[in-house]
Amino acid sequence: MAQGKTVLVLGCGIGGLVAASRLRRGLSREHRVVLVERAEHFVFAPSFLWLMTGLRKPEQISRPLAVLEKKGIERVRGGIEAIDPAARTVRVGGRTLEGDFLIVALGAELAPESVPGLAAAGHNFYTQEGAMALRDARLKVQEGSIAVLVSGTPFKCPAAPYEAAMLLEYDARKRKIRDRISVDLYTPEPGPMPVAGAAVSGAVRGMLEAKGISYHPGRQVTAVDPTARRITFADGGSADFGLLAYVPPHRAPRVVREAGLCGESGWVPVDAGTLESRFPGVYAIGDVTGIPLPVGKPLPKAGVFAHGEAEVVADNLIHTLTGKGSPRRFAGHGECFIEAGDGKAGFGSGNFYAAPAPQIKLSGPNRALHLGKVAFEKFWLFEWF
Repeated sequence: MAQGKTVLVLGCGIGGLVAASRLRRGLSREHRVVLVERAEHFVFAPSFLWLMTGLRKPEQISRPLAVLEKKGIERVRGGIEAIDPAARTVRVGGRTLEGDFLIVALGAELAPESVPGLAAAGHNFYTQEGAMALRDARLKVQEGSIAVLVSGTPFKCPAAPYEAAMLLEYDARKRKIRDRISVDLYTPEPGPMPVAGAAVSGAVRGMLEAKGISYHPGRQVTAVDPTARRITFADGGSADFGLLAYVPPHRAPRVVREAGLCGESGWVPVDAGTLESRFPGVYAIGDVTGIPLPVGKPLPKAGVFAHGEAEVVADNLIHTLTGKGSPRRFAGHGECFIEAGDGKAGFGSGNFYAAPAPQIKLSGPNRALHLGKVAFEKFWLFEWF
């Protein structure tokens, strides 16, 4: 078998963490697993929705990355300055790291500054800091309007803005101010989670409207006025708000774009089954990728796909280096919980690679599924830390 190979894993979100951990479990110590990440802590982003409504504290959803070193994963802390995919090298803090294999798991870069006034006017609940700021800001709202805004597509966790709207509506009821609060959701999408199909999209819209949340599809924001507290849309319309919670525009990280890894979609094209890029030995997983589906739309950006892709890449590298197991292909299966408030959640699952269109089913919402989401959060953090 192969002698002393090095796998560089770039980024420690869900995909990077799973890939590095699974590789370390499956490879002998003659092979190096090097994880490059600038943060000191892993944060479980799916729980930001609970953080923003005061149902979680930061320490409950974060773990120190230093514990990975005890498992034999080498950790290099720092921002990545350059990637040379042809040479499979990475520059971090002026230091060049060389790898036999490279796994790019750097996620999506959030770019609220690309919409004039957006960052100053609202709260980005896709970051821990933004979710905490929204947690505090919501308590100051006793009447008026709450707007949830999707500022561009694609964005990760397709259910998140819909969950956010329902949780904020539920929070207003718990605080007994719902009769003085309106909740509106604005998005450029034609419907909720459109890749999942018309039935799922319609069901999620029904969940919103059953709670009195006004849904406004096809609204592309062009600017936000933080003083007037007004959103302007591409169709010439506008909407006023008291409290703004937003999903920021997403793009591939600058260092990935500069490395020439991105394709026409603006994301990294990869083999849909193996996740290998056009550069031999270089793989990309999770939100940084752009994978077209038979339906003509891209695979959604979601933690469940990053996790599954990471397992496939790790297992295939283990097979390559040790002969253990068999080659695998990512099959496009995905699933997610949809928090609905009132201690209830829905659950969607199915095959996104199915032709001619994804085959997705939605269950709930009910209390059992909400408890399932709580249990999943705790189990996932226990499993990987």
